[in-house]
Amino acid sequence: MSSAPVRSDATSPEVVDPDYPIDPVPASARRSLFSLAIVLLGFTFFTPTMLAGAQIGEAFRATTLFWVLLLGSAVLGVYVAVIGGIGARTGLTTVMMCRYTLGRTGAKLASLLLGGTQVGWYGVTVATLAALTAGALGWESRGAEVALMLVGGAVMGVTAYYGYKGMYALSLVSVPLMLVLAGWVTWRCLEEVGGWSGLTGIEPSGSMTVAVAVTVVVGTFASGGTQAPNWTRFARTPRAGFWACVVAFLIGELLMLGFGAIGALAFGEGDFVLVLYQLGLVGWGLVFLVANLWTTNDNTAYNFGVAGAEIANSPSKKPFVIGGVVLGTLLAVTGIYDNLIEYLVWLGILIPPLGGVVIGDHLARWRGGMSGGTEHLPPVEWRNVAVYAVAAVAAWWSNEVQWFIPPVVGVLVAVVGVLVVQRGRRPATRAVV
Repeated sequence: MSSAPVRSDATSPEVVDPDYPIDPVPASARRSLFSLAIVLLGFTFFTPTMLAGAQIGEAFRATTLFWVLLLGSAVLGVYVAVIGGIGARTGLTTVMMCRYTLGRTGAKLASLLLGGTQVGWYGVTVATLAALTAGALGWESRGAEVALMLVGGAVMGVTAYYGYKGMYALSLVSVPLMLVLAGWVTWRCLEEVGGWSGLTGIEPSGSMTVAVAVTVVVGTFASGGTQAPNWTRFARTPRAGFWACVVAFLIGELLMLGFGAIGALAFGEGDFVLVLYQLGLVGWGLVFLVANLWTTNDNTAYNFGVAGAEIANSPSKKPFVIGGVVLGTLLAVTGIYDNLIEYLVWLGILIPPLGGVVIGDHLARWRGGMSGGTEHLPPVEWRNVAVYAVAAVAAWWSNEVQWFIPPVVGVLVAVVGVLVVQRGRRPATRAVV
């Protein structure tokens, strides 16, 4: 790949944003595997993931729970690692790859879907931060909580505004701190119930099928994971991009789910931060809370920033970061947090098929690269759009009849469908490696 970025619209060589939102990342801007893993771990270390683990933990005995969480994390991790490796190869964001897969206009659908869901996640995270901070400080009024939402929403967008460098600097400090705190508290939780033998003796208090549990796990990062190429495009090799995603979305996700589940079983409390509060560690609980949510929400803001840049064909993500932060904060104020599990299930249905279409089309037509100009691409690649629609319906049907695992169904139908409809077809524009 050339070391100099080429504007996707071929109108100007100037790059306004050093994060290259609509251009291939040049070799001079590539990052190490360690750097990528730290940034992505900061993304997956997320309090609502712990909440999902807690709700799943209530439905299974501890011996079964571990395998359920491992299965969900493996499905998510492998899926994200594959699309992350493709992002490292092309040097493009997910929404820019969608121009090649869905067409110049069809990609706007992907940008709206991925960027829109990330704005929603931003709102969920802002609401979580405000509610838990208000609880720790004893601020019971609605006005205080809204004020915390407004302040938290603004502050968490700062590192995303400054891009990869800002997110890496924050994650480098917060990820080790969160691992130490979470590991220590999990050990305390096991002490509380009499060790592993005591944990395995706890009877489930709820019910959930394995398929729904896996769908919830995948749903925690269905949208964010599908946009892993937004970071892995900075990888020096596709292999580095692949393994960075395995570390973050399989191992990191499994840790967060496990911490949340064990805390819930030991203390009857699904929120890990509240477990810290119960242990009398209010100060450390607030530190964990801010570090945990900030490292995720700046990645979320970065995602909707590059999605907005694709829609507007803008070389700068910054105006869209600001706009998404404002909208996400408003969603927090209106109560998006109250529908978390239903929201996760729908993300697990709608988003993985889109990633499956990108993976399938890469295998079918774009193995040589996607770094050529996009001006000669068709407005809409109807074959792939139709495959996405069929795959999303298949995932929805799988969820409705509780057959197999909806996200897996969606991805597999999408990959196979694209390989079938694109068999023997040449790319619409010449690929340049």
